[in-house]
Amino acid sequence: MATGNSVHDEIKEQHQKAKEMGMKGKLAYFWDYYKIHTIVVICAVIFVISLIHQIKENKPYAFYAVLMNAFSGLDSNDTNVMWENEFPEYAGIDSETYRVCIDTSITQSSDGGSQYDMANRQKMAAMMHAGDIHMIIADTETFEDYAHVETFYDLSQIFSEEELAAYSDLLYYTDAAVFDEDTGTTLEEMEAAQRAFYEKVVDHSDPASMKKPIPVGIRIPTSGNKLAEAGYYNYLQDGEHVFQGYPMETVAGIPLSVEDPSLALQFLSYLDIH
Repeated sequence: MATGNSVHDEIKEQHQKAKEMGMKGKLAYFWDYYKIHTIVVICAVIFVISLIHQIKENKPYAFYAVLMNAFSGLDSNDTNVMWENEFPEYAGIDSETYRVCIDTSITQSSDGGSQYDMANRQKMAAMMHAGDIHMIIADTETFEDYAHVETFYDLSQIFSEEELAAYSDLLYYTDAAVFDEDTGTTLEEMEAAQRAFYEKVVDHSDPASMKKPIPVGIRIPTSGNKLAEAGYYNYLQDGEHVFQGYPMETVAGIPLSVEDPSLALQFLSYLDIH
């Protein structure tokens, strides 16, 4: 500031200089004097936008379905995203407050021995313990693997006869008599028990073939519904996928940790499964 000039005179002088500048000069002048303020404002705006986005994306799940081993065979399949957008309106879910997820990313092999399989098992266990998974859809082998360790609701205990009427011919049964079978303590004994489990011939659609049948799932037809049209489990129809003496099917079940199973039936209805 020039000697003898007041702050008011200095500001007036700077404004006069700015008027005499061209557009390029004015931008340079603005940046020299206000760059710190501008950076602070930009950072604040970015922070607020990021915070709003996180709050929006971190809405609790109203419904989370896991489609295990869902291989569509299509070049591009965004069907699960479409379902995530459509199902809330169908089920009357408030999308401003809750979100829906149809997870097709989880796979599990029959031996379950890889690190990837172990990670997926741990993820599933943690989410089910927290009650975050509302439905599991899987091939017969994978589904029975979870049913064998008492993962799913007995559907006859949580739904009325009227509610299950549409699925009376599609019920999937597991034999509760095997829950307490001794699998041994040594590695050799456990491997022998596992082989015996796979070598059994069991018709999971026929409760008469079991000692203590429990309806824990709903078998999904291979046509006439949205899941079939999406092609996620079409690979099971190649005649090579057999489990316990029967061709594998696609089965849906509800984990015991789910507090309100009603949305699961609504999801099956949305998929046109009946």
